Amino acid sequence: MKRVFSGVKPTGHLTLGNYLGALRQWAEVDQHRADSLFCVVDLHALTVDHDPARVRRLSRQAATLLLAVGLDPQLCTVFVQSHVDEHARLSYLLECVATDGEMRRMIQYKEKSGRERERGGSVRLSLLTYPVLMAADILAYGADEVPVGDDQAQHVELTRDLAMRFNQRYGHTFVVPKATHPAVAARVMNLQEPTSKMGKSDDFGPGIVYLLDEPDVVRKKVMRAVTDSGREVVYDREERPGLANLLEILAACTGGEPEALAGAYASYGALKKDTADAVVEVLRPVQARHSELCADPVHVEGVLRDGAAKARAMARPVVDSAYRAIGLLPPAPESATDRVLNAVR
Repeated sequence: MKRVFSGVKPTGHLTLGNYLGALRQWAEVDQHRADSLFCVVDLHALTVDHDPARVRRLSRQAATLLLAVGLDPQLCTVFVQSHVDEHARLSYLLECVATDGEMRRMIQYKEKSGRERERGGSVRLSLLTYPVLMAADILAYGADEVPVGDDQAQHVELTRDLAMRFNQRYGHTFVVPKATHPAVAARVMNLQEPTSKMGKSDDFGPGIVYLLDEPDVVRKKVMRAVTDSGREVVYDREERPGLANLLEILAACTGGEPEALAGAYASYGALKKDTADAVVEVLRPVQARHSELCADPVHVEGVLRDGAAKARAMARPVVDSAYRAIGLLPPAPESATDRVLNAVR
């Protein structure tokens, strides 16, 4: 079986965009077709100013939602990034292979650092180097495929470059992965700003539908979605982005096609109502399962503990091999006396 790795960053509450663009694909397709690992990448949340308690809270919520959307620990590996030391171990080795120029060409770094400079500030060094940590996340497990949105494709290309460069310089060590893209609703847009992605890093906003929003809140947000000038309901992503976003959300929730759905509506209001109802129904089982899991935190903790142990067993041989290949002296083997003492401890 092919191996798939993907992760979600706990920088905000997970959204409808996260679900339709990634999580549902993981649950319905990826965990059944491949040896799949799904990770809460909490180390990535430290690249910006953050509240430690909030990061912990969002990490637990994200892990619980991964299970609530249907990820099955019997079929895939669900874990938290910081629980597996091999991510950080490998990241430094890859920093020794990457170049400063590569890091500064990353689009997200250029955008975020540029905005911060305009305010007279500066960004953390980890924001510059975090694409290398992302590469370590992937390469540590020998992943063949990485399901990502368009905004992360550049980082997977960097991962490929680093893997090939390491292999050429130090001997074949890493599988060179490729990015894969969901065919439907890979990029759900903000309901109030339909040319901008529905991002979870925004703390609030009427254009963002969160997975745990109450049904009445969901309906209110969808009914207030920005549409476009004109009265005819047509699907045109360039000229009518507001309508196109609603049609794509409805199509993703119902299994239809945006172009075909457009012909079924004579008014914006009817389209909004059906879209709101469809979103509520899609989120209903996720929210119900989330409530059940929240009532059993010991179960969630056990899944994460077992997932980390399983992930560690996969990653350690790969990372140890990379350490040897790059020229680091291996530690001396444990003596018989040490083994006895450690067993007693």
